[in-house]
Amino acid sequence: MKAAVFTWEATESLQAASRAARQGSRLIAGGQSLGPMLNLRIAQPESVVSITQIADMRGASETASHVILGACITHSQIEDGLVPDIGSKSLPRIAANIAYRAVRNRGTIGGSLCHADPAADWVTTLLALNAEALTSSRAIALQEFFTGAFRTCLAPGEILTAIRIPKLGGDKKFGYYKACRKPGEFAHAMAAILQTGAKNRIVIGAMGGIPLVFEGIEAEPATIATALATRAPALDAVTRHMQLIAVKRAFENLAA
Repeated sequence: MKAAVFTWEATESLQAASRAARQGSRLIAGGQSLGPMLNLRIAQPESVVSITQIADMRGASETASHVILGACITHSQIEDGLVPDIGSKSLPRIAANIAYRAVRNRGTIGGSLCHADPAADWVTTLLALNAEALTSSRAIALQEFFTGAFRTCLAPGEILTAIRIPKLGGDKKFGYYKACRKPGEFAHAMAAILQTGAKNRIVIGAMGGIPLVFEGIEAEPATIATALATRAPALDAVTRHMQLIAVKRAFENLAA
């Protein structure tokens, strides 16, 4: 199919983009999710506004404790090490596993979070890393940012401008694993772990809804299996087994 008729505009102003969004325009960055939705007519906006030229959304910086990535930074920029990392090449490793290189060249970290696909890599991994979504007016913990599958708490006209991610190091280690039938496909099981000393923050994604977050859980298979069964009792046996394997391998991939 082809998209319904719409007007196209590019802006270099965050204020203009916010105003357009409040008036019903759809904002587009890399377009790797919105593009297919337009072609399938799942989305039929009268106006589409490109935001990739907004300078404040393309920059990256770091402090002693955090990395701040502009929402319009592409997956490939992260994969290629063109922006700061949190440690142990964690962010490049996540980015390199997203879809195909052609998608990574255009897709953006902010667009992925705003699309809020339950099977998206950044959704699960940045939840595990305790990242925050930054807008022009507030910082939002990602656990509050996602309100459902393909849903966020952003208000009309509110734009995700950057993501703030705590660095690793010291007693902090990060592990991540996802299972796909073949490279480039959406994950069928995914787990990310932030280990701080003896405490584990485990996030299980690709569940069809908001990823499940388990705080302070022990790294024992039986304990994790019980916790997953309690939080997702309707999960079929095959999917449960795949998710538990993903958690196991994420623990095996822990790196400081």
